[in-house]
Amino acid sequence: MSDRPTSNQQSTIPSAHSSTTGMIGGGFYDANSATQWNAIDTVLPMLDEAVANLPLEGAGPVTLADFGCAEGRNSIAVMTRALETLRPLNTRPVQTVHSDLPTNDFSQLLAHLRPDGHSVFGGDSTFSAVVGGSMYDQLLPDRSVHLATTFNAIGFLSRRPLAELPGYIFPNGPSTQRANGFVTEEERQAFARQANQDAVQYLKVRARELVPGGKLLLQVFGASPEARTCDGIYDLLNDAVLAFVQTGDISKKTYDRYYQPVYLRQLEEMTAPVLDPADSVSQLYTLNGSKSYEITVPFNEQYRKDGDLDRYAKDYVNFFRAFTETVLRNSLPETPDRNDLVNRVYQRAEEILKSDPTSYPFRYIAIAMLLTRTG
Repeated sequence: MSDRPTSNQQSTIPSAHSSTTGMIGGGFYDANSATQWNAIDTVLPMLDEAVANLPLEGAGPVTLADFGCAEGRNSIAVMTRALETLRPLNTRPVQTVHSDLPTNDFSQLLAHLRPDGHSVFGGDSTFSAVVGGSMYDQLLPDRSVHLATTFNAIGFLSRRPLAELPGYIFPNGPSTQRANGFVTEEERQAFARQANQDAVQYLKVRARELVPGGKLLLQVFGASPEARTCDGIYDLLNDAVLAFVQTGDISKKTYDRYYQPVYLRQLEEMTAPVLDPADSVSQLYTLNGSKSYEITVPFNEQYRKDGDLDRYAKDYVNFFRAFTETVLRNSLPETPDRNDLVNRVYQRAEEILKSDPTSYPFRYIAIAMLLTRTG
């Protein structure tokens, strides 16, 4: 794990309306987010459609806002693509907004937004801003945003709906292949309800920020009847954590309270608030399109080509370490050896994977929808 940052500068206290302090900083998330980019890349045609149909009449800047920007690599790439479509259609100044939790590491994003003192997006009429806050709160003025996006982020819940999840570390439960734990249907439903409440809240606050006719593109990891994005990676992390429960390094009480506060939706769960006439959100948006899809996973493809098990294990574990480590660390007692214990958990995950790679197959399912603000 030599490429892991040697210190953690992030707060250990989640912000209001957040159940995590964010991704690993220090460039680690950016370096391990190629798979997330593949999920974004698939819906870039939806982004092109959204930008091509923005309401551009009026004065003032055209505002493009991305919620859940992490360290910025993928957020900047999305904005670059949007501007390619927007510039031939627009003569007004453009404001790009990159938002994430206040505890997020923004240092890399800030450095990349203005390399050499100039906007990364080129020209003299594009300006950028960073906004810290929970995506479940209103963060920008009423009717000020023309395009809002979020990628691979809204699966992280605004709060922990249960104090414990004693059978497994992930609300959707273990894969059928590993079956290395359990989540009851009652427990799963608690997370499903929280996820629905979060989606409704997210849509309501974005509706206040969007201009009439503005666009919202929402994409997130998910599940389908055939596969779930949690399978494999959380089986492996669960097995690694349990190895330290067995040695006594992690108590059973700590294990019972620790879980990743994420819920994987199927597409129908995501679109339900917009399509249900009884839901107030349905009056705020028109659904322009939605899709469920599977992407190729770069470290899987590389392993098929070269069979390098050491590299595969490192890339596989670093991929999920980038978005799981802060929750794991903050769930452990604050002791002098906590950071060392976290490192050993992920090292143990590599060892387990190398000893039995066929037991942890990973597939990436994503869901997306494009909405237009009514009014």
